[in-house]
Amino acid sequence: MRGLVIAAPRSGAGKTTVTLGLLAALAARGVAVRAAKIGPDYIDTGFHAAATGRPGMNLDSWAMPEALRDALLAEAAHGADLLLAEGAMGLFDGIPGPEGQRGSAADLCARHGLPVLLLLDVGGQAQTAAAMLRGFATHDPAVRIAGVVLNRLGSPRHRRLVEEAMAPLGIPVLGGIPKDAPPALPERHLGLVQAEEHPALAEALSRLAAMAEAHLDLEGILAAAAPLRLHPGRAVALRPPGQRIALARDAAFSFVYGHVLAGWRAAGAEVVPFSPLADEAPPPGCDACWLPGGYPELHAARLSAATRFRAGLTAFAATRPVHGECGGYMVLGQALTDAAGQTHAMAGLLGHSTSFATRRLHLGYRRARLLADGVLGAAGRHLRGHEFHYATEANPGTDAPFAALQDGEGRDLGPAGGRRGHVSGSFFHMIAEEGPAP
Repeated sequence: MRGLVIAAPRSGAGKTTVTLGLLAALAARGVAVRAAKIGPDYIDTGFHAAATGRPGMNLDSWAMPEALRDALLAEAAHGADLLLAEGAMGLFDGIPGPEGQRGSAADLCARHGLPVLLLLDVGGQAQTAAAMLRGFATHDPAVRIAGVVLNRLGSPRHRRLVEEAMAPLGIPVLGGIPKDAPPALPERHLGLVQAEEHPALAEALSRLAAMAEAHLDLEGILAAAAPLRLHPGRAVALRPPGQRIALARDAAFSFVYGHVLAGWRAAGAEVVPFSPLADEAPPPGCDACWLPGGYPELHAARLSAATRFRAGLTAFAATRPVHGECGGYMVLGQALTDAAGQTHAMAGLLGHSTSFATRRLHLGYRRARLLADGVLGAAGRHLRGHEFHYATEANPGTDAPFAALQDGEGRDLGPAGGRRGHVSGSFFHMIAEEGPAP
């Protein structure tokens, strides 16, 4: 399989728009293309899957052991001709740490020989864009810029000025996108509106594919991709919390990583989805229940009124483990206050209450040490993941904490989450365990 990383100098430069346009256009041409998101992200991978007809995936050099990333890439190579990996933030952005473990797109480029298609927003500049490209091309000898796409072009003359300045660098310009060309995708507080909620997803992808056909050199981009350097690895990220796992799955509970579910199934577990928004209780016969993150703050009234779900969850938790991540943790608490200031009763299985009316951004990598034996393993076990939420704890409650957290640079953040009986949860999203899986 050949591969290419789509990167930019910063967030908001148009990486997702260009990636989706390329994926949809190449898939329409019959290319067997697979997509990945570099870094923690649930939403973009859903769009990747819709554009390619193949599962989306995440790759993360900080949160995932090398063996897991290697295994995920090797699995992706089966039946695919091309991997397009969409970076997050800027190409070299990550956190301070050992080389190759900083969470940057550049880490993946260096380890796997992935060349970069650099997307430059040239709005408000001309020849200066060539200086930026020169800097990216020479910053790290292990990272090769194979081509550049110019975004937010104002006119044909604007493109000519930029291309003439870049010509001495010998890096091909593989596309130029006018500033009014990309169709907008709807957004909200955690990113794009999810693919499954998009009101006209097929039409939007078709427009993005047309944009790519009109403004990108698809043949040149295919030629810029290079064979991946693959390494042997193992794909289990987290041990399953049970043999039959009841998984909340709907518009309120959708933030679960595909590699985690695949690892559970590879370990022999069965994942049984149910919908709290449809007032469904955890299915009978399951021995663990998992409430992932998502958007419970947008559906608080419906969840509060879902009496069968709440009663079924309470009955389940009396004898079997229930764990909630982020949005799931919010639902396990006593109450959730929505953006309008209305407070809604939640499951009441933990003592905290949360608020989306009082907002503060929590964002970053997290390392968690479990503080007691539980569904996710023994006390002292370390997991890696992240937080990304605006909700706050209006009342922290008095439950024993679930885990002790550090940020990605090792600074202590203190105890987090809660546990009571068979129930546990926190705002922490798990990506993988540290060290070899059992």
